[in-house]
Amino acid sequence: MGAVSVITAASGTGCSLLSTSPQGKKDAGKAAQAKGPEAPMLARQVKSGKLPPVKRRLPKKPLVVRPAERIGRYGGTWHAAMLGADTAWLDRTVGYDPLLRWRPGARTFDREQVVPGVAESFEVNADASEYTFRLREGMRWSDGQPFTADDIVFAYEDVLRNKKISPVLAAAYLAGGQPARISKTDTYGFTVTFAKPNALFAQRMATKAYGLDLVKHPRHYLSKFHEKYSKDAERLAKQEKFTDWVALFGAKRDRWANPELPTLNAWVLTKAVGTGDRVVATRNPYYWKVDPDGSQLPYLDEFVNVVVSDPEVMLLKTTNGEFDFQERTVTSLRNKPVLARSRDKGHYRFLDMVNANMNTAIISLNLCHKDPVKREIFRNRDFRVGLSHAINRKEIIVAAYQRQGTPAQPAPRPESAFYDRELATQYTEYDVALANRHLDRAGYRKRDGSGVRLGPDGTPIRFVVEIASQDYGFGWANVMDLVRGYWRAVGVDMSVRAEDGGLFYERKDANTFDAVVWQGDVGGMDPRLEPRYYMPYRDESNFALPWAEWYQTRGAGGEEPPPAVRRQLSLYDQMTATADADEQNRLLHEIVTMAREQFYAIGICLPPKGYSIVRNDFHNVPTMMIESDYPEPGPTNPEQYFTTRQ
Repeated sequence: MGAVSVITAASGTGCSLLSTSPQGKKDAGKAAQAKGPEAPMLARQVKSGKLPPVKRRLPKKPLVVRPAERIGRYGGTWHAAMLGADTAWLDRTVGYDPLLRWRPGARTFDREQVVPGVAESFEVNADASEYTFRLREGMRWSDGQPFTADDIVFAYEDVLRNKKISPVLAAAYLAGGQPARISKTDTYGFTVTFAKPNALFAQRMATKAYGLDLVKHPRHYLSKFHEKYSKDAERLAKQEKFTDWVALFGAKRDRWANPELPTLNAWVLTKAVGTGDRVVATRNPYYWKVDPDGSQLPYLDEFVNVVVSDPEVMLLKTTNGEFDFQERTVTSLRNKPVLARSRDKGHYRFLDMVNANMNTAIISLNLCHKDPVKREIFRNRDFRVGLSHAINRKEIIVAAYQRQGTPAQPAPRPESAFYDRELATQYTEYDVALANRHLDRAGYRKRDGSGVRLGPDGTPIRFVVEIASQDYGFGWANVMDLVRGYWRAVGVDMSVRAEDGGLFYERKDANTFDAVVWQGDVGGMDPRLEPRYYMPYRDESNFALPWAEWYQTRGAGGEEPPPAVRRQLSLYDQMTATADADEQNRLLHEIVTMAREQFYAIGICLPPKGYSIVRNDFHNVPTMMIESDYPEPGPTNPEQYFTTRQ
């Protein structure tokens, strides 16, 4: 497998108010200026003796990035914004440099869509039980120290498998319930061996969730804070006012809070999250990618991310043209008309996003509620079906989503090879009489004096749906206010509580909630790696987190799910254990079909095509990219973006 990542561009059409095609004057860009093998700011440091020559800073075989439009030029800043401490935006923009990576434009999770990233090459044996990796000879961390297989072994053995630091080993490194063995073969080589086949390991090493695990723990730096390597670890912890060395180690490896942490990313953090109203990263002098001319990337000197607390402030700044490329938070359906009208004034254009989201709002009743009465109510399938039929989705689409969207349950998108029409459309018909029949059939015919149905204990059925106040443009407060009225009309008393994202996750992780709402942000195009809404797969399967914990810990924690659910989980294990693509697809189809019968959660609608904002003088951003399933814009190689802005 080659080590060259090729970026391709597509073109959009149409020019209506809500079109993503450019409108008004479009900056043609200036011809790329003559450039040397490195950025001028680094050349000056070489001249002054602060840096070694660029040839000594690059690996023997750097990764060559083909630009989306043309060869760029050095200099300038990428201006962007994030709402609060939204580190997921940082992960996607300047933090996506995994061991392997997705091929730009990929729309499935097939192994063929995986290409080398930090690794120079990789090979997989016939049954996918052993993976052999080759790192780039001469590659260095951002502080100039060598990056070798020792860093990989340290990350796995001393971080991921250290139970004090990582109590549970991530599923990516397990096969048949047994952990992988990672062995160094030489300075730049290592193997990952499983007791049984692990057919999705290469794909997982391209994801944001797992692909960075092995390549973001510099041994030379972090070992100073690890009890295995440093006798001073506890003393340093107390000195820096941490409870113990584990807490200190956790702080030191936090890549968005610790600017001292060496990185392999294109830009190095210089102003951290939580230290003011900006997050700043400056070019990495040891970055390991080059353009086709052999010039070291990135082109841009800096990434400056403004931290805002008010979405309306972000919208105003966007319409003023203050951001070069922005895709997250502000680019909602609600904001699209405002942003469209301001394109000329703000000197920006819309770019298409292939939407991999499969739902705007998924309502997850807690099937593993700690209260046995609510657990009984929520697990009653007729109760969930009745609530679903009581929702007027077409009215929500008009009121909350600019008339864009199609009523839908959580299911793979129509464009997906795993689309199941029955799963996607079941119980989406707005029918109050049918809703009442299902609720009656659930056993809750009796009502109190105010018309609220009585539960199995004879008390009114009342519960709270929690939403994150940072709704990422999906208008959950408005949506759930409408749903509250629909459900009250059929005798179910629901209230809505909006809360900060931190508190939202704290309560969710503690399993102390009645119900929550989140978007269908994964598994829309290809649920192979993220079937979180089709079975209790992991800690984002909000409908049954204890079941997911049971699965992830192989029964060591959580709550054992019912037989039918265990059957689904078993099928998924079979899928990950076969290297046969056809058999993988057959098993996944069966898992999705079973999700239809389980009907775990209630969806609202299928989101329409997404969009992003790009200034006319900001270049090499592909004219179309996938959002959600892939950590956009990471797979498009942001290090080749450049600006002609003066």
